[in-house]
Amino acid sequence: MKRTLALGGVAAGLLASAVVAAPAHADSVPHHTLAGSNFAAKQIAAFWFGERMANLRNAKPYNVETRVSAKHVSTGGPSASSKPGLVGSGDKKASSTSKNVNLPRTTGKVFFIGADKKPHWCSATAVQSRYKNLVATAGHCVYDTKSNRATLDKWVFVPGYYQGKTPWGIYVGKTAYTHYDYSVYEDGDRDYAFVTVYNGILPTGGASKSYARTYETYREARSAKSRLDRNNAYSRLRITPVLDTRHVVKEGTRDSKKVYVKRSEWKKLNPEGTPANGPFKPGTGVTDREYSSKPRGWEEGKESRDGRAFYLKKGGKYVVRTYWINYDVDYRLTGRVLSIGLKDVGRLGDNVGGQGLAYNQKVGQPVFVFGYPSGSHPDGNHAFSGNTLKWSYGKTFPASSSTIKGEALVGVKSSFTGEGALGSAWLYRYSSAKRLGYLNGVTIGVADRDGNRRYDTSVSPYFDGETYEVYKTAANNWSGKIV
Repeated sequence: MKRTLALGGVAAGLLASAVVAAPAHADSVPHHTLAGSNFAAKQIAAFWFGERMANLRNAKPYNVETRVSAKHVSTGGPSASSKPGLVGSGDKKASSTSKNVNLPRTTGKVFFIGADKKPHWCSATAVQSRYKNLVATAGHCVYDTKSNRATLDKWVFVPGYYQGKTPWGIYVGKTAYTHYDYSVYEDGDRDYAFVTVYNGILPTGGASKSYARTYETYREARSAKSRLDRNNAYSRLRITPVLDTRHVVKEGTRDSKKVYVKRSEWKKLNPEGTPANGPFKPGTGVTDREYSSKPRGWEEGKESRDGRAFYLKKGGKYVVRTYWINYDVDYRLTGRVLSIGLKDVGRLGDNVGGQGLAYNQKVGQPVFVFGYPSGSHPDGNHAFSGNTLKWSYGKTFPASSSTIKGEALVGVKSSFTGEGALGSAWLYRYSSAKRLGYLNGVTIGVADRDGNRRYDTSVSPYFDGETYEVYKTAANNWSGKIV
């Protein structure tokens, strides 16, 4: 799944005419709850660990597709809103062009359930924060602007993801922080998000069993389900209605169901000769459907083959009579319980480190892009699988696109396909020895600039002082443990 742009007329350097917006302030930074309690976070983690991590393995790249033709793209670009800034540790020297690049441990995938109710993923990276608990990715990999559901469900970060493995555990998202203009106006210039995560967890093992209890009352079944959901990390339990044919009740009674039955069954409760308008035994009755022309299969005085209808004439009409009994409904608890032990593996930053943040930097600086591209180029070439971390390298340049409301974007030469690459980390002054640098962008789209049907450009919002304010707000919030 990809966000595709066709860029044209891009220029190197800053545009002095770009509008300088007022910086965002901490009290105006929107925040969105992903998992508001330890119990909710535990259930989310168990969802991804459950059934041998099938949901994790079967997740598909997230598709937020935007096609922009070259005629809709104008020359443009960003401008620094204040002096350049660096946050956190990295390499003060310029990035190297060496092809022997040590991949950062901070980069991984974020997994979530999309509006289609299916598992998806984007790329992301850990960044430095006060509590060593922060992840950065594209805004649309957290906030669902298409369905207006605000946040995507069951959101987790897996650093160092490699072919289905979770080497440093799973980190459940607690709170997402976005720019106001993105949350409200879907502004492409602000398509980024910073997410606080709980301590990482790994499974300690688990056992599954089937669970079925028949003819419980609804309250008992619901109570049993609640207890099991509380005491087990993962369960697929259902309360299923069960028709109790031993008990006939009045129509409309709570926890009852009208069932159309065979005429012979109905007659066991209502003696022969009971008139069509009653009186019937409480909880039973007939339904007449009248037809002006003879229905197919209708034969006066005869029953239907399944015994559920009787044919007669009434007032010149052809009548199909059916019989119903209102039965009591009990409930049973069914499903499979998978009890997973979970262990705490510590804070994200303690395990993999965290990238710094660079903002208000000059356009034209070299950056490394790290992510998990997947899918094909427009010409059908399937370049990447999405199973392993990839990188590209280039110098940034300014760009803009009216289609995605992006007037202050930056681009970089990259062969990444759009599927899976969304949220990829752009690292400025990346040190291959330290595996650290400064986050200076996140991929929100890809483009084929030369028209050869191969993607050659990745696009990101420009990180300025307003980006720093969103980051700073997120970086000062604590998450805590799940277990």
